[in-house]
Amino acid sequence: MLPQDPYILLSMINMKLRNQHKSLDDYCLSENHHKNQITETLAKVNYAYDPHINQFK
Repeated sequence: MLPQDPYILLSMINMKLRNQHKSLDDYCLSENHHKNQITETLAKVNYAYDPHINQFK
């Protein structure tokens, strides 16, 4: 289950992307999460995924 707080989600996702996964798609596939749910939640607090640096900014 993903954290409901967008800032906790941001921290968790960026840590996982930095340490364990080569892309957001890779993370979602291996952790069985919906990419749209993550991107929409983080967009509400003005963060978007940047595939070039593999993190939300």
